[in-house]
Amino acid sequence: MECRQILLCLALYVVCTLSKPTEKKDRVHHDPQLSDKVHNDGENFDYDHDAFLGAEDAKTFDQLTPEESKERLGKIVNKIDEDKDGFVTAEELKNWIKLSQKRWIYEDVDRQWKGHDLNEDGLISWEEYKNATYGYILDKIDEDKDGYVTEDELKAWIKKAQKMYIYDNVDRQWNDFDVNNDGSISWDEYRNVTYGTYLDDPDPEDGFNYKQMMTRDERRFKLADKDGNLIATKEEFTAFLHPEEYDYMKDIVVLETMEDIDKNGDGFIDLEEYIGDMYSHEGDPQEPEWVKSGREQFVEFRDKNKDGKMDKEETKDWILPSDYDHAEAEAKHLVYESDQDKDGKLTKEEVVNKYDLFVGSQATDFGEALVRHDEF
Repeated sequence: MECRQILLCLALYVVCTLSKPTEKKDRVHHDPQLSDKVHNDGENFDYDHDAFLGAEDAKTFDQLTPEESKERLGKIVNKIDEDKDGFVTAEELKNWIKLSQKRWIYEDVDRQWKGHDLNEDGLISWEEYKNATYGYILDKIDEDKDGYVTEDELKAWIKKAQKMYIYDNVDRQWNDFDVNNDGSISWDEYRNVTYGTYLDDPDPEDGFNYKQMMTRDERRFKLADKDGNLIATKEEFTAFLHPEEYDYMKDIVVLETMEDIDKNGDGFIDLEEYIGDMYSHEGDPQEPEWVKSGREQFVEFRDKNKDGKMDKEETKDWILPSDYDHAEAEAKHLVYESDQDKDGKLTKEEVVNKYDLFVGSQATDFGEALVRHDEF
């Protein structure tokens, strides 16, 4: 019996740790915020400063005098005004905010570029990179295999690096499932490693229905396997383990979520099923406030057609929402606050006149300190 328990623990480790498809995932995939500050213009403009400049540059402006801050802001306005018509539109402001939020990416590219473009011809050859470092990673970055790395290719690589944790996860599992070491993983390999002999046990001690779990995994595996040969390449296996990262896999994320929550099997998620996924009463009749708020969220926002339940599309909007464009919202906010003549676009003068909204300075920081002091 003791041996069986050990084998059971090992099997659960394989299923729950290695086999990510059977794990319960967070339901909502969040878009990153423009700032970690609270957006409350009644107290300060810290959020707007971070959004407009990026957090690091906002700190720099905080050290400037008001005059220096206005002068630098004026130069920034010239850059924001893309068509050089003397006005800043909400669209131009949105583009600038998005650029500011990704500036660290471009700065990282620039730092690496200068260290590798040894002959300063605007390109990086393999020989240059090899001489500057010692790796072979350039073969992966050079998408068109022309022996050069353009700034766009390097930028794409850096963005890919931000999701490296996913690829690391796949790499860790790859050797466990690629039993015959042929560079691919068949469905039979995955099934045998993940489930093994547990499929033969009609009444497992842990209560798991392994056959049901395997059927669900097989459905996802087949969907990830684009060519339908039941053999997954590294990219297809990544889509299998992390379907939320691939557009062609998002429907299965929705379907599996609905199957998890839809306890009565009617193909919908009603209010009680929605709440039950987040909270268990466990004999306590008094619901916490956040549960009451969850009920209100369901009624007001989740159930869009007001039929008392969520269908596939409503569930998709919930767990895989269309990215809320924070940059666009912030751009509209800044235009609204600064557009003195209400023509829907900003002049350089209008921006500088509201410089404390866009950027910080020693004076604005001192003023905020006085306000905080008065509050005490």
